[in-house]
Amino acid sequence: MMKKKSISASNASLVLFLCQMISALDVPLDLSQPPTITQQSPKDYIVDPRENIVIQCEAKGKPPPSFSWTRNGTHFDIDKDAQVTMKPNSGTLVINIMNGGKAEAYEGVYQCTARNERGAAISNNIVIRPSRSPLWTKEKLEPNQVREGDSLVLHCRPPVGLPPPIIFWMDNAFQRLPQSERVSQGLNGDLYFSNVQPEDIREDYICYARFNHTQTIQQKQPISVKVFSMDSLNDTIAANLSDTDIYGARPVTERQPVLLTPTGSTSTKVELRGNVLLLECIAAGLPTPVIRWIKEGGELPANRTFFENFKKTLKIIDVSEADSGNYKCIARNTLGSAHHVISVTVKAAPYWITAPRNLVLSPGEDGTLICRANGNPKPSISWLANGVPIAIAPEDPSRKVDGDTIIFSHVQERSSAVYQCNASNEYGYLLANAFVNVLAEPPRILTPANKLYQVIADSPALLDCAYFGSPKPEIEWFKGVKGSILRGSEYIFHDNGTLEIPVAQKDSTGAYTCVARNKLGKIQNEVQLEIKDPTVIIKQPEYKVIQRYGQVSFECIIKHDSTLLPTVIWLKDNDELPDDERFLVGKDNLTIMNVTDKDDGTYTCIVNTTLDSVSASAVLTVVARPNPPFDLELTGQLERSVELSWIPGDENNSPITNFVIEYEDGLHEPGVWHYQTEVPGTQTTVQLKLSPYVNYSFRVIAVNEIGRSQPSEPSEQYLTKSANPDENPSNVQGIGSEPDNLVITWESLKGFQSNGPGLQYKVSWRQKDVDDEWTSVIVANVSKYIVSGTPTFVPYEIKVQALNDLGYAPEPSEVIGHSGEDLPMVAPGNVQVHVINSTLAKVHWDPVPLKTVRGHLQGYKVYYWKVQSLSRRSRRHVEKKILTFRGNKTFGMLPGLEPYSTYKLNVRVANGKGEGPASPDKVFRTPEGVPGSPSFLKITNPTLDSLTLEWGSPTHPNGVLTSYILKFQPINNTHELGPLVEIRIPANESSLILKNLNYSTRYKFYFNAQTSVGSGNQITEEAVTIMDEAMASRQVDIATQGWFIGLMCAVALLILILLIVCFIRRNKGGKYPVKEKEDAHADPEIQPMKEDDGTFGEYRLFSFVSSAPF
Repeated sequence: MMKKKSISASNASLVLFLCQMISALDVPLDLSQPPTITQQSPKDYIVDPRENIVIQCEAKGKPPPSFSWTRNGTHFDIDKDAQVTMKPNSGTLVINIMNGGKAEAYEGVYQCTARNERGAAISNNIVIRPSRSPLWTKEKLEPNQVREGDSLVLHCRPPVGLPPPIIFWMDNAFQRLPQSERVSQGLNGDLYFSNVQPEDIREDYICYARFNHTQTIQQKQPISVKVFSMDSLNDTIAANLSDTDIYGARPVTERQPVLLTPTGSTSTKVELRGNVLLLECIAAGLPTPVIRWIKEGGELPANRTFFENFKKTLKIIDVSEADSGNYKCIARNTLGSAHHVISVTVKAAPYWITAPRNLVLSPGEDGTLICRANGNPKPSISWLANGVPIAIAPEDPSRKVDGDTIIFSHVQERSSAVYQCNASNEYGYLLANAFVNVLAEPPRILTPANKLYQVIADSPALLDCAYFGSPKPEIEWFKGVKGSILRGSEYIFHDNGTLEIPVAQKDSTGAYTCVARNKLGKIQNEVQLEIKDPTVIIKQPEYKVIQRYGQVSFECIIKHDSTLLPTVIWLKDNDELPDDERFLVGKDNLTIMNVTDKDDGTYTCIVNTTLDSVSASAVLTVVARPNPPFDLELTGQLERSVELSWIPGDENNSPITNFVIEYEDGLHEPGVWHYQTEVPGTQTTVQLKLSPYVNYSFRVIAVNEIGRSQPSEPSEQYLTKSANPDENPSNVQGIGSEPDNLVITWESLKGFQSNGPGLQYKVSWRQKDVDDEWTSVIVANVSKYIVSGTPTFVPYEIKVQALNDLGYAPEPSEVIGHSGEDLPMVAPGNVQVHVINSTLAKVHWDPVPLKTVRGHLQGYKVYYWKVQSLSRRSRRHVEKKILTFRGNKTFGMLPGLEPYSTYKLNVRVANGKGEGPASPDKVFRTPEGVPGSPSFLKITNPTLDSLTLEWGSPTHPNGVLTSYILKFQPINNTHELGPLVEIRIPANESSLILKNLNYSTRYKFYFNAQTSVGSGNQITEEAVTIMDEAMASRQVDIATQGWFIGLMCAVALLILILLIVCFIRRNKGGKYPVKEKEDAHADPEIQPMKEDDGTFGEYRLFSFVSSAPF
């Protein structure tokens, strides 16, 4: 939100204008004028009798006035009283009390008169009264003995003081007595009890009266209150009263309301206009009555009505005649009601409608003095001239009195005088002085010449032309040196001479001339007007939400007129920033470091210049994790449930979303807290389910968007009774660890699940479909039991039941387990291999009988390895591979085989114990495949028309090589390829000289090997024939030079260093992408096959060394 203020606009402009209007009525002090009272003491003047009395009376006039006083209507000769002095050049009296004078001797009504040759002005009647604070009269106070439930009034009756004292009730320890709807102080100072309770018993009810004027406090004697009940009363008087009398003594009973004040059903109240109206109703009753107020035939005035003293007092401020009427108070409790009607009449002391104002006239002019006032009753108007009733004042032929108006015609200089208007009724009076000053003066302009006015654009500009003259001058305004007179709706001309430009624009800048003229002369004055750009906040602070201990910044970027110097002030909640180094004020921002909860609030950026002010505000909300809940309480304790309630802590500006309830088992796991449940953030009670034989403590954690609060303090402990276990162990299993045993395991119950002391387990088992009876054993609080001497891998029915000192848990469910496994007995038979292509084979076998597995069938494992490569003889490291096929499969695929090789394989069955015997080895061969690329291709001995090619055979021939294929073509300078030439080379060759080539020509070569299956991958190289023999010689010569060899060595060393750096960075950068390389080199013949059907199995690798024939 942004607010803009301008000194030269709106309210400030209006204030300036009003000030100018007032000053226009003032006669310059260098001209003759009658006296004007400028300062006087209040009409009702209560003074401190211990200090000097100062009665003020100040006045101005030309010549300076002299002063005199009357006291109680007669002349007060101050020269005859040594205690009284008058200040120099003033009418103010000082009565010396501190040097022996007594204030009481100077009580009375004082009036000051200021007089010069042009008239006399008088002050109000000033009533001087010394303040009084008399002592309390001695009195003997009897104890108040009151029956419980009855009403009581403790009277204060303070001494009469001036002004009246302020009353309050306290005890001996100077502590204010607590008040409520039941016990409260009335407007008269008395203490009212609607009904008395035993807690009201005390002996130090003390009424205090504070006299503010003398700063003294008077104390009444303490009052004692004793409250008795009917039970105690009967015990006291039982011996002296008959049974009938005792029976007749009534107990504490409820009573309908009765008004203690005011009494009766109606009353009246008179209040003066403008005062505060206070109406009071206090009622007795049990239960304590509640008070309600209404105005008969109307509504209580809005915005001016207030209720005080627990609604027993109705307060209406600034009353007017419209507030007259009947006001009803209604006291009500459950048994009935009582009411009282107060008839209010609002009277009015005189108040001004039109007060007389000073007249400045030139000889021969006419004028009027008007004095109009109102009041209730209607005030009477009387006139005085120079302090004397006008009826007996000297005659003036130019003056005529017509009720509340004096009419002046053709005045002369001798008509100058001061007139007093007195408006009075029974509630007060008003006195106003107004002079008639007859002068003949040419115009004069009081505004300084060449005064500079600076105004913000689009704001009103008020150019002052304060003037005086008699007769009253006429005012005209011009713009510029030779400008025409200003007229039109864009200007406003005020009676005090001010020129107003309602909406000043940039083109309003310039010089303005004010001209004042009357019949005695003419005068002019020039002022300057400058229009400035407004100050604007172009980047305002924005609403911020910040976590506690964080950092926050508010921006306040401004744009302003270059000739104005702005100042930026930051406020917090409309007050200065805290004096804290955490608050950093920058050029265009405010930063708060390490934010705390107390930083929450509204921050305002205020930019001030000499002409305007703008502001913008933003709210900072500091959020944090909630404060922990407190006051945990357990109620409704039952064997299996309890209700937990708590009071939430401060949510720290972020609503609590939920509460987490945790518990501690002080019996089994002291100090360990477990999650119990959670409830929404609007809930503060929860019904908790409990387990037997647990010593519970609970704590609550509040959660909001910021996080979790600290845990609350633990609740009181609650120990539940023991009971049979409610549940049995979970995860019961039977798995043998040896061929002749059964290991039964389970998850033990937790401590609180035991439901009582002496937790044990009953373990039962029997062989499925063989035994009818259960074998059982009771074991301690463990989680395993081993049954020995069982057959190998047979099913068992198993159950585990919990029990404690109070009994068994419910009947447990049964599970199936098996005794221990042994290795399979037989190998798979009828193993067959079908070779699909040079890298893939399919293997088949017959399944073994399930009885021979002697355990859970895991699947079949195929071991296979390459015996030899048919294309070469070598001593090599042999890798034995394993593929596992899950379940009862009878075939599988063997991928990744090498072409033209001899393999062996065997098949084994596997269970949880291990593998059975292997089937006889099965030998199979893979057919030829396409060869790998030649191991290298070198081009040497370039001449004018020939190149020598050398190569190596493929590392993986994958069959019998039949030939090599060489293709080559020339490349021109634009890298365009020429015709392709193909040559077939016998497989036993390893070099070739190409002749009849073009000289100085680059050639590209493509080289690959072939088997009967097809061509392998090719390798490429490029080479250039030389230009001539001399060039060849120079090439040889350069190659044998030392400097060339050194250069090549340096280049090689640099390349080596770069390779090392790349290797290090590659190792740091991540894993080698094996999967991508495997995918790139996978055999195309097996790519379409699926891997998730178990056909290819699980892959394992073993290594051994063998000698294979070529």
